[in-house]
Amino acid sequence: MKTKIIILFTFILTFSFNSAFAQGCEGDLPANSTDSGVPKTNSMVFFGYIQPQFVANFTEPANNTFNFKRARFGVRGRASRSFSYYFSLETSDFISADGNVYLLDAFVTYDKYKWAKASLGSYKQPFSLESVTACYGLMTIDRAIVVDQLVSPQRDYGIMLLGGDGTTKFEYRIALMNGRGLGVVDNNTRKDFVGRVTYKPFDFLAVGASYRYGYPNNNETDRTTYGFEFLANYEGFALQGEYIHDEGDYNRAAGGGCGATPVELGPERQGAYIMLSYMSKIKLQPVFKYEYFDADTAINYLGYQEMMTIGINYFFNDYTRLQVNYQNKTETPTFKNDALLFQMQIKF
Repeated sequence: MKTKIIILFTFILTFSFNSAFAQGCEGDLPANSTDSGVPKTNSMVFFGYIQPQFVANFTEPANNTFNFKRARFGVRGRASRSFSYYFSLETSDFISADGNVYLLDAFVTYDKYKWAKASLGSYKQPFSLESVTACYGLMTIDRAIVVDQLVSPQRDYGIMLLGGDGTTKFEYRIALMNGRGLGVVDNNTRKDFVGRVTYKPFDFLAVGASYRYGYPNNNETDRTTYGFEFLANYEGFALQGEYIHDEGDYNRAAGGGCGATPVELGPERQGAYIMLSYMSKIKLQPVFKYEYFDADTAINYLGYQEMMTIGINYFFNDYTRLQVNYQNKTETPTFKNDALLFQMQIKF
């Protein structure tokens, strides 16, 4: 399988590509289109990024390792003025459960009209600001604990209606999804409803809400998740926060986001984070993030986690970034679990 993938991408790289609109790991890219949203020409582009890391865990006993957070490659493009396509592969041995390359995103989008698009395939669930943020655009190396644990599975198969983009005041995403995650067939006849809306009351402020209702394991036991978010940008400062509440059944086999280890959840669980960053003129971006996660709100403190992340990002250019994060963790029951992370990122 790996040999076939290498041959495929060697073939792709022999061609010259232009930019195209796509959604997925590449985020919300600008459309190559007229003012009405109709694409001008056919196009195709090869893209990807790698994130080698060094991680030091101050546990008892302590341990450290070099690894790859992500190593992703893909192709996006247009089949016509009305249809675009997108697919990407995860090649990092440290994310997949079995260490093999796997298909991450693969979807076709009807995008002739800005406010009435439709995507069919596998992609991120439209839930949570930090979850839908492209992985190479995250302020901290790891997503918030609540996002990794409760927005799970982060990717799934389904159909989505969407409208608006990063240039509009209002955006919406409404999806009907299996609810089981990637690489598995749905085991029940009911589907998950997932939606996210955002609105910009001012140029510097965006607020949003997400909602999910579904049946993760069978036709009888359901799950309800909702969240609220905001993002404020002013003079280089960015303040971002989210709250997520989740209750009911959940798929224990889905795993956490981007290789995070899933934890056992109670009937109701919740969490939140707030993050402040500043982009300086010398390409240094200090970041501070505080978060908490309660895996079972019915049991005081058991499974409760808090974490403060102090970080610095340095941008060598638009494609190269170094991130350094120190994670100060408080967990119940208490044990030493702080970590120091270094991550280098190359995007192409």
